[in-house]
Amino acid sequence: MYSLLLVIIYLSFISLGLPDSLLGSAWPVMHEQLNVPVSFAGIVTMIIAGGTIVSSLLSDKLTRKLGAGLVTALSVMMTAVALFGFSISNSFILLCLWAVPYGLGAGAVDAALNNYVALHYASRHMNWLHCFWGVGAAVSPYIMGYCLTRGFGWNSGYRSVAVAQAVLTAIIFVSLPLWKKRNTIEINNEKTSAHLSLPQALKIKGVKPILVTFFALCSLESTAGLWASSYLVEFRGIDSETAAKFASLFFLGITFGRFLCGFISDIIGDKLLIRFGIIIIICGVVMVGIPDGSSIAALAGLVIIGLGCAPVYPAIIHSTPSNFGPENSQAIIGIQMASAYVGSTFMPLVFGGIADNINIGLFPVYLAFFAALMLIMSEMLNRIVAANE
Repeated sequence: MYSLLLVIIYLSFISLGLPDSLLGSAWPVMHEQLNVPVSFAGIVTMIIAGGTIVSSLLSDKLTRKLGAGLVTALSVMMTAVALFGFSISNSFILLCLWAVPYGLGAGAVDAALNNYVALHYASRHMNWLHCFWGVGAAVSPYIMGYCLTRGFGWNSGYRSVAVAQAVLTAIIFVSLPLWKKRNTIEINNEKTSAHLSLPQALKIKGVKPILVTFFALCSLESTAGLWASSYLVEFRGIDSETAAKFASLFFLGITFGRFLCGFISDIIGDKLLIRFGIIIIICGVVMVGIPDGSSIAALAGLVIIGLGCAPVYPAIIHSTPSNFGPENSQAIIGIQMASAYVGSTFMPLVFGGIADNINIGLFPVYLAFFAALMLIMSEMLNRIVAANE
């Protein structure tokens, strides 16, 4: 039963990634058919992000009341309904309305699943599961592309993913008894510990540094993913086709890096994975910023940044129960998710303002700031944890 539940959790992580890249791949067609400016995609993503932040902060209370399995099932069902709503929308207003349950479902399932895996499975599974998230995020543009090139329209692309989410919802509901197989100590911890509010969580030593670390990581990842291609073209003078390929290799580096880290994470441990990952990120950022006529260093540096980012997110999540106690992990992971969404939502927009009003050449400097912030805050947490042992 352990293996069967693990398979279901792997499928759930694929489902987490499936909706994430749909809007970007469909929007060039969607905005024309809905008769809205291309910039309106930002409104939809902001609504989705707002929902994910709210549901992440509520995940502790929901999971204590309903259990991780039921929260996962209901959240995936909510995203399936929202995706189907997208598929039948014929106006931008309807898209915005359906974006609310879309975001609420995504945030709750993300926090609940990550905490469940952190409590019940080894570090290697956390890395491989986040690798499978990357599989889902990579597959959905192909689904949308197939529907668009075959003339089925973007509505069919959303509908196809909605059906996949609905099937997974049914599987999770059937598997709910497996989720209740808990260690007796963990059950007692969950029953005796009270719900941890945001102010209470922030008072725990080490929580603030890890929130800043998470914020910085996701700010760096999202900014790199969104602006790398523009930086390579506009500042480095690289042709757009080459720039797009290497920008995609950044995400491939994250996915492949997590696959590789799964084989060594249990040996190295979460703390060293985070430290080595950040150091690799810094090396990659330096390479991106080095003046070089051929720009080979910048292209290679982008891939290295992706490889460095790979282990940091899963390792932070997996180390949360050991750093702050299993009784507090669900609340703190939920707050970490919210912090991550704030960074990934707003910081790329901030750099967009810098690029427009100052110089897009500041891209590596912007990334370096967040990389340094990650290193400082993560090492501060290590000292706090060591002092409490």
